[in-house]
Amino acid sequence: MQVAVVTFDGFNELDSFIAAAMVNRCRKDGLEAFITTPTPVVTSMNGVEVSGQRPLEFVGEADVVLVGSGVRTRDVVADARLVARLPLDPGRQLIGAQCSGALVLARLGLLDGMPACTDTVSRPFVEARGVTVLDAPFHAEGDIATAGGCMASQYLGAWVISRTLGDEAVRAVVDYTAPVGEKRETVERVLRALRAGETAAPR
Repeated sequence: MQVAVVTFDGFNELDSFIAAAMVNRCRKDGLEAFITTPTPVVTSMNGVEVSGQRPLEFVGEADVVLVGSGVRTRDVVADARLVARLPLDPGRQLIGAQCSGALVLARLGLLDGMPACTDTVSRPFVEARGVTVLDAPFHAEGDIATAGGCMASQYLGAWVISRTLGDEAVRAVVDYTAPVGEKRETVERVLRALRAGETAAPR
């Protein structure tokens, strides 16, 4: 299965790279993430230039789409041509958003009637689109999930792995990446966050 990690100019490195790195620990099991960008090169909020691995049109064929966040997300949702390049389909894709990425899902109408998680800076802008923002790091309903706070990107990555390969795969990835001496508690915390954030059975 292919995962598009949508990454715009001004992106937050933690938001895109943590989820992508976790997913790519599962390449041997057929799950692979690609940094997906609207232009060949994007620049992070801290000036890091990154070459996209896939063009934005890749979102149309990906099995999973994770929309990252950044300091220019409001510009993204204001650009009708750019939004039109995001034909997301919750009927056949798993769709997630990190922090201000929730604003993109709201703009696409994918959060209608659904609460979401986002970061504290983005919260008023997401709420202005009629979305109830939760005081929680992760929330999922069916095939749509949101995460709030940079380090919550581990929950978004774990959600993708859980939904596609199962919880044992999550345990293996989180155990490998967790700090030494904190592996067991980190694995349990991540799985606990997933279960607490899931409010509806997958379709």
